[in-house]
Amino acid sequence: MIIFHTSYVEIPKPDIMHSRVEVDFGRGFYTTPLIGQAEKWGEKFRRKGKGAFINQYDFNEDALSRCSLLCFDSYSEEWLDFIVNCRRGADKTDYDIVIGGVANDKVFNTVELYCDDLIDKEEAIKRLRYEKPNAQIAFRTQPIIDKYLTFEGSWSL
Repeated sequence: MIIFHTSYVEIPKPDIMHSRVEVDFGRGFYTTPLIGQAEKWGEKFRRKGKGAFINQYDFNEDALSRCSLLCFDSYSEEWLDFIVNCRRGADKTDYDIVIGGVANDKVFNTVELYCDDLIDKEEAIKRLRYEKPNAQIAFRTQPIIDKYLTFEGSWSL
C-alpha cells in the first residue's frame, strides 16, 4: 500500500523519536493513504513560510497481521475515548499501529468541547458522523517502521 507523510523536510528514515506525545493516537509516525489529505497538510507548512515535502512510502501490509493493531472504522465512542486519552497523555496501550479518522480542525473543536464537558459524548459522536472521510495510520513502534515501511521518494509542494 502506498502511504504519505507530509513534513517540512524529506524523511527517508522515519522514526518516532521526533514525534509529539499528546496527539490523536499518541507518539508515532503519522501517515495517510490519501494524497489529497497529504497535500492539505502541506498547506499548513506553507502558511508558516516553510517548505513542504510529501514523503512517499510503501507499507507492507503483512504488518497488519503480525503486529498489535487498533483500527477504528468510523468516528465512534471508542475512537473518541482513545483520542481523549492520547491527547491527555494518559494512553497506556502498546499498539504498534493505530488506524482511524483524523481529529481535524472541526473534529478537534468537537473533541475539545467534549473534554471541557460542554457537550456530552452522544452529542460529540453525532457531530463527528458528518465529517469528510479522512484517514491516518500511526506507526507507534520503531521496529514496525523499520521492517514494514520503505521510503520511495519525496517531492516538494
